[in-house]
Amino acid sequence: MYDLIIVGAGPGGVAAGVYAARKKIKTLLITDSFGGQSAVSGDIQNWIGTKSISGYDLAKSLEEHLRAQEDIEIVDDDLVTGVAKSAGGFTVATKNGKTYETKYVLIASGSRRKKLGIAGEAQYDGKGVVYCSTCDAPIFKDKATVVVGGGNSALESVMDLIPYALKIYLMVRSEALRGDPVSQDKIRANPKVEIVWNAVADEIAGGDFVTGLKYHDAKTNEAKELTVEGVFVEIGLLPNSDFVKGLVDLDPRGDIVTDPRTQSTSVPGIWAVGDVTDGPYRQNNISVGDAVKAVLNIYDQIKKS
Repeated sequence: MYDLIIVGAGPGGVAAGVYAARKKIKTLLITDSFGGQSAVSGDIQNWIGTKSISGYDLAKSLEEHLRAQEDIEIVDDDLVTGVAKSAGGFTVATKNGKTYETKYVLIASGSRRKKLGIAGEAQYDGKGVVYCSTCDAPIFKDKATVVVGGGNSALESVMDLIPYALKIYLMVRSEALRGDPVSQDKIRANPKVEIVWNAVADEIAGGDFVTGLKYHDAKTNEAKELTVEGVFVEIGLLPNSDFVKGLVDLDPRGDIVTDPRTQSTSVPGIWAVGDVTDGPYRQNNISVGDAVKAVLNIYDQIKKS
């Protein structure tokens, strides 16, 4: 029986692990990878205390910090698939068929990328349809590409492509970008980038590989098509909360509802932090702060029990 099981090893999960270990809480952390969504980022410039760091280096640094703690167990090749109430606490089940008993659970499972859900997307996944610009931007050297989205992830994808692509269309459903103003200024100033406003993606066309993206104008409903060889999908994230659906309260999007003072959920004994929660902002630094609050609150509960 563990005192605490932490699910996930992004910035929130690792911060929780470090604090739990320092409080000598009997803790197990379960993850299939380190670093969370930012592990694939080429250049992170808002990780406080570090001017610039790659996602790979951030993930490595997080893992090293966690492994330096003496009082924590780590399972780093598995994925939590279910949490259920049990005598004395909770049973945590994993993809590898393991079960673990714990008094408390902290969920830091993060989020995953949304998909367009249009014709051709699945067919051309890996054949021109891309979800990781950091990984695949160099493949599109001297080629025309389109990035679908208007938030920070879309702007980052555009900037990843600028050194390589011949042409970059940024397809936005509305008449405004939602990303950081600094990033907006950079892409607006680059002659390679053309913003396509009020555009709704309908179908990805191609033969063996992608040849174009069909869309329509949201105002006029006019059908149009961009001739491109790469489609970078950057339309947001979905919370990795399926494994606690029906156990804790979720909002309509699937985010775990939490008390922002303590990060506790609707079920006593379960806390959640970071991108999997209904917090309004998706930031590494916020995930870390969430995790620290949660572990300190868990420690208070342990002292009272």
